Amino acid sequence: MNTRFSRIVVMLAAVLALPFAAQLAVAQAPAGPQGGAPPPPKPAQQPPPQQTPAKTQQAPPAQSGTSISVEVPVVTMDVVATTQHGDILTGLKRENFRITDDGVPQTISNFAPTDAPITIVMLMEFSSRGYAYWFSSQARVWAPAFFPNLQQKDWVALVTFDMKTRTEVDFTQDKNEVLNAIYHLYFPGFSESNVFDAVLETTDKLKDVAGKKSILLLASGVDTFSKHTLDQTLKQLRQSDVTIFVIGLDKTYTNFLELHGSTGSHMQYLQAENQMKTFAQLTGGFAWFPQFDGELPGIMQQVASFLRHQYSLSYTPSGGANDGKFHKVKVELVAPDGGPLTVVDQKGKKQKYVVYAREGYVAPKAGGVVENSAPAKKGQVSVSVP
Repeated sequence: MNTRFSRIVVMLAAVLALPFAAQLAVAQAPAGPQGGAPPPPKPAQQPPPQQTPAKTQQAPPAQSGTSISVEVPVVTMDVVATTQHGDILTGLKRENFRITDDGVPQTISNFAPTDAPITIVMLMEFSSRGYAYWFSSQARVWAPAFFPNLQQKDWVALVTFDMKTRTEVDFTQDKNEVLNAIYHLYFPGFSESNVFDAVLETTDKLKDVAGKKSILLLASGVDTFSKHTLDQTLKQLRQSDVTIFVIGLDKTYTNFLELHGSTGSHMQYLQAENQMKTFAQLTGGFAWFPQFDGELPGIMQQVASFLRHQYSLSYTPSGGANDGKFHKVKVELVAPDGGPLTVVDQKGKKQKYVVYAREGYVAPKAGGVVENSAPAKKGQVSVSVP
């Protein structure tokens, strides 16, 4: 009895000791990746925060800098200098030019001889005015003398006018196409000669043509039926960047009339000459009024020389020039020390010289839109603000 009871007590003690032995074994297990014990329990996780719909926000602007666009007027002019005999002066440098804007000296920022292809419109009077269609016939005879002076890279168009303006050949590098069109001009239709309208319409069409462009005007200059007045024509030419060269058709006609005993007044032709001279002077070109057919080859060569030996001058007006007004510009030749430039011929004899450039430009108006402001071109300067 006692023995059996003792065994039961010993067995109960062994059973009760098992949990304690297991806990002791866990406590003494080695730590680290080679240990067989499970990892320690993770801390209790907090409930996730309540989510609210996010508000749409624009990304903040970069803090590195902000770009500000500043409009700066830049005036660019094409200039030609010749002797009093018409010989082109070459080899001139930046320091040989002095520019004043409304009498204020300016600093030339860019200077370079121009070598761009010629882009020119041959604008011919083709009316029935004059004895035996004199002016249209004269234009057809004289115009081809220009083409031997053109190069393959040059562009030329043919436009004729009487009471309306007509594009006979658009811009092309095929000179024969234009020549053929001239040869196939037969009988003019109207006696009106609307030279003011023709010049302005052609100038307006050239507005979107890039680079240097010019008009070679062959006309008597007498205007008979234009919608525009002379003042309107001159005002718009001041705002243009097209150079006009003039070959007058009137001298041969008035000489013919005088030779055949005409006693009438030729005042209208003298007035027309003055008007066409003004077209050329305003735009930096030149006007010729030949009396004989033999003068044409030399004149046409001079036209091409003017276009191929121009100097491009740029400056930023010191006064800002944002007033929307016409600014008078004067270009002079000077020696490097600022004194008068001396030009001599091959024999060492001093020569007078002439500078051909636009008389001025119409400045853009601050805060407004300016039409036909090509002579006063705009550049942009980027300013970084930290």
